[in-house]
Amino acid sequence: MLKNGTYIADRYEVVGQIGTGGMSDVYKAKDHTLGRYVAIKVLKEEFSEDTNFVTKFRSEAQAAAGLEHPNIVNIYDVGSENGIHYIVMEYVEGITLKTYIEKKGQLNYKEALSIAIQVSRGIQAAHAKHIIHRDIKPQNIIISTDGKVKVTDFGIARAVSEHTIHSDVMGSVHYASPEQARNGYVSNRSDIYSLGIVMYEMVTGRVPFDGDSTVAVAIQHLQDEMVPPSTYAPNLPISLEKIIQKCTQKSPDRRYDSMESLLIDLRKALLNPNEDFVTLVPFNQDKTKTRVLTDDEVSQIRKQAETVNPEPEKKTMAQEVPEEDDEDYDMSEYDEDDDEEEGRFLNSKMEKIVGIMRIVVAVIIAIIVIYLVGSFFDIFHFGPGNKNNKKDDTQIAQEEKETVVMIDLKGKTLSEAEKDLKELGLKVTEAGTEVSDTYEKGEIIDQDVSEGETVKAGTTIKVTVSAGTEEENAKEVDVPDVTGKTSDAAMATLEDKNLTVSREFEFSNDVPAGQVIRQDPKSGSTVKEGTKVTIYVSQGSESVKVPDVRGKSEADAKAALSEFAVTTTTEHSDSVDSGNVISQSIDAGQYADKGAAITIVISSGPEKVTYYINSKVSAPTDVTVTSADIELYKSESNDLIQNWNGVTSFPYTLEAHGIDVPKGTIVITWHYTDANGNAATSTQKKEISLTKSKDIR
Repeated sequence: MLKNGTYIADRYEVVGQIGTGGMSDVYKAKDHTLGRYVAIKVLKEEFSEDTNFVTKFRSEAQAAAGLEHPNIVNIYDVGSENGIHYIVMEYVEGITLKTYIEKKGQLNYKEALSIAIQVSRGIQAAHAKHIIHRDIKPQNIIISTDGKVKVTDFGIARAVSEHTIHSDVMGSVHYASPEQARNGYVSNRSDIYSLGIVMYEMVTGRVPFDGDSTVAVAIQHLQDEMVPPSTYAPNLPISLEKIIQKCTQKSPDRRYDSMESLLIDLRKALLNPNEDFVTLVPFNQDKTKTRVLTDDEVSQIRKQAETVNPEPEKKTMAQEVPEEDDEDYDMSEYDEDDDEEEGRFLNSKMEKIVGIMRIVVAVIIAIIVIYLVGSFFDIFHFGPGNKNNKKDDTQIAQEEKETVVMIDLKGKTLSEAEKDLKELGLKVTEAGTEVSDTYEKGEIIDQDVSEGETVKAGTTIKVTVSAGTEEENAKEVDVPDVTGKTSDAAMATLEDKNLTVSREFEFSNDVPAGQVIRQDPKSGSTVKEGTKVTIYVSQGSESVKVPDVRGKSEADAKAALSEFAVTTTTEHSDSVDSGNVISQSIDAGQYADKGAAITIVISSGPEKVTYYINSKVSAPTDVTVTSADIELYKSESNDLIQNWNGVTSFPYTLEAHGIDVPKGTIVITWHYTDANGNAATSTQKKEISLTKSKDIR
């Protein structure tokens, strides 16, 4: 066993033991490199030199190291140092499903389905990596303080190869599949069977098969029919009952073929619990008869159980709350043949003893009878005197007056007892006080002479008086201020004051995760020892899924984003209507802290742009121009923008503003006199690009 303060790999500081098992101990440790708490499983010293045990221990890590899933306890590190073989795992603060079931008894179907779905997801991830857990049981399922369910302890898991594998390790007998019990082929359907047993226990509060020995339970798995869970849980929906029945079929090919198939039905059951949608594979007529195990098969099961666990599991790896493990296979202390032989030997001896005792009792009875008869006829005389030395009636009456039959004083006050005993010629005195939750303060809880006993007149009866309840006798203490402290530190501070601590968890944007937000009663209050103080621990900021508000109006978008701090900006858009959202700063579907800042861009409609022309037109030089008519059209259209007629002075400046197109066509009709002095005209066309106006609206 490692002491607190021990360092492993110059990194992990042991701060306390969590639990212990047959092969290993589990400790809580501080990872000083990453500044977090972890759980470390350390192989026990007596097995550290055993190659087989070391191999089995390290195979656990090798099997699980590649698994990373929210519903699986993650493996962080594995190594050996100074003969210490260790596995570093995720530290989960919470309790095992076994403890949870023991506290609640029967779980309602919704809660059972929710837990089963999370467990199935974790096992599904393991199966995807070709890893079979082989030991699915409530002790290996942890419910964290935030409600997440995680599968742990892949202690007997083994990677599935392409070759047929057989179980050489039996998990906990109450949850082991029939094929595990008979050392047969183990597949993913073995885990499905075990999960079915776990679901059965969740909804009924009991396991379907139980017995005085592991062998007896194993045989039940092999050949006994399971009592339907609805027998113990009458309100169980039909969908969940049939799911459990399908998971726990004795033949693997009659179970779900995969965790994926099981998950589909579990989700259906959560939505439509009373719908009969689960299909059970019909029995083959030739295979419906119950198969009774042979003596050789029973011997094989017993032998397997004896060799599996050289040491019984004492505790499981319960992280935060250590608890006793269930009855793992351990046949090392049990042998039915030996019991029978020993019984025959003991019976023979007992018969002789009983015979002797009968003779002795007969002799004693004879002596008593002779004595009584002799006394009646005054045959026997002991001591001085004559045969007429009997007590007369006067003497007997006098003795009767001098003795009193004791009455019951419990529940009476001292004064009431004194009054009642005075009438009987007895006295009473207080011998002391004791705390009592049954009797009120001042009431008698015990007496030295019991009711019905005979005592001499004048005897003083000693009584014990109630001092009141523990609460009434508790000392008063001032409640310390634990706000802002970590959860563990706050609990330690309050418990030092002999106060009972209850934890509740809340989201907070202001208080870091793990620290106390507030407390009830408040600090400075005066309460009695044992009083419950509730601390409210921060879970950090609440994450909220961001909705898609693109295309929505500004008002609708702000309403949808009410859990966030929304700011707006505007942009022109040719595709999004004015007043609607173009984009958002945090993409839809992502998770963000409640109250986080989100910016949305609102469309102001298409951008309004105008154009202008300021250009000079020069007259041709080869003719004598008398005048010109100039027209400006929109490009590739007959829409006139502006015209200038009868222009006689050149170069002439064309100027026009407020044009709503970027291109145009200039058409110029020249009026001129040719070389012969005759009047003539010609037309000139030119495509031009207009200039964007500076006053963009």
